Amino acid sequence: MSKPPNNKALNESPWRTQSTSQVYDNPWISVSEHQVTDPSGNPGIYGLVHMKNSAVGIIPIDDQGNTWLVGQYRYALDQYSWEIPMGGSPVGQAPLEGAKRELKEETGITAKHWQLLMELHTSNSVTDECARVYVATDLQFGETNHESTEQLRLHKLPLSEAIEMAMTGEITDAISVAGLLRVKWLKE
Repeated sequence: MSKPPNNKALNESPWRTQSTSQVYDNPWISVSEHQVTDPSGNPGIYGLVHMKNSAVGIIPIDDQGNTWLVGQYRYALDQYSWEIPMGGSPVGQAPLEGAKRELKEETGITAKHWQLLMELHTSNSVTDECARVYVATDLQFGETNHESTEQLRLHKLPLSEAIEMAMTGEITDAISVAGLLRVKWLKE
């Protein structure tokens, strides 16, 4: 299977922005409305959710092949979710530093070795969010430091079981699924 071409013509936007206005802003996101000329030449609008942090996800793996999932109730979905440890890294901070902070905060784990597993864009039709997923190894264990809004549960399990949860739909968070499937692909 060949890759699609990656040339300059493909990177030139067929959209033309006429004006932009911010319609919402909070510490985590801003929402803007763009008056545009669409690729067919017609006027239109485009809404963009700008994330003020880049997403970081971590797959910690111990010497026995175990990993940890974080469970929490997700307000936006109105349901409980199992996910890899993750959070936000403020713009201007190295994403790896944010990943180290989030892993320690949520699980109490620190790691000597870190590997960038992947970069991905989540819901790229409406948001500019960029996510990075890391594998953390050579683990040390300490105390968690959850934020006041977090009611987290930790679940230690074999990495193969976490991957199976992603494959069967028990884990639905996109960053978690992508990261776990990438680890599976690399192990094959």
